[in-house]
Amino acid sequence: MVLNLISNAIKYSPGANTIEVDIKASEEAVTLSVHDQGIGIPQEQHEKIFERFYRAVAPHQRAFPGLGMGLYIVAEIVKYHGGSITMESEMGKGSTFQVTLPLKRT
Repeated sequence: MVLNLISNAIKYSPGANTIEVDIKASEEAVTLSVHDQGIGIPQEQHEKIFERFYRAVAPHQRAFPGLGMGLYIVAEIVKYHGGSITMESEMGKGSTFQVTLPLKRT
């Protein structure tokens, strides 16, 4: 899960020098945030980004290989563990993916 989020941040940030990874813990949960300064994801595609086989790349961006399974699998793993995953993105300014996992399963 973590590897997929970081490798996506690297893949979709070809000109960026930095990928930010932040981990915070409380008594209830652990939150991981991965922020890139890459190409971003169009607003109209935000709702679909975690769907199986969905790829948020325009035809002119096909240089980014992938099957559209990575974020779907990440989201399924997160759900299985009772957590949540969110994404914020803006075209040309990058994306932030945040995963929160409870420390105790209910």
